[in-house]
Amino acid sequence: MIFFFNSMRTIDEQGYHFDEWLTPKEIAKDVQQVAKQISADYADKEPLFVVVLNGAFVFAADLLRALENVRCEVTFIRVSSYWGMSSTGQLEFIVPLQQVVDNRDVVIVEDIVDTGLTIHQLKAHLRGLGATSVRVASMLFKPNKLEYEDAKPDYVGHEITDEFVIGYGLDFDGFVRNLDAIYKVKE
Repeated sequence: MIFFFNSMRTIDEQGYHFDEWLTPKEIAKDVQQVAKQISADYADKEPLFVVVLNGAFVFAADLLRALENVRCEVTFIRVSSYWGMSSTGQLEFIVPLQQVVDNRDVVIVEDIVDTGLTIHQLKAHLRGLGATSVRVASMLFKPNKLEYEDAKPDYVGHEITDEFVIGYGLDFDGFVRNLDAIYKVKE
């Protein structure tokens, strides 16, 4: 259910209230900025974009369309380390990588990096498969939560503190990924 208060959108989901934090226009600006950086870095290369499902699919679609003069391949993996609003601490590979990454420049596309567990393990996995380089593009980054320094994203749409967020691919137990804005849980 969506409520409107003083032109700010509020979402009620599973007993929690969320206030709009990033509007669609602000998200588009962040995506363009990340695409510009990646386009500059990969202008003469053919990177493989590894999109982490399910959360990163919306960001990835917008990001890939915004790239300029980058010839690339795209593949998908699905991993999970969350249940509800908390991390389980264990990374589960639900849909493994299907693409050959040996001697490839790889860009992992993620919806949000907080502790960095997922990215830390994915980078190690991809390097173990022979990737030449592995970089990370994330729509959101929680720098104060980062526990693995090698998991710090190379490209970040927006930094966030430790609030729980939904929308624009980010879910709450599988729901609300389709929201066009990003919402923070209301205290």
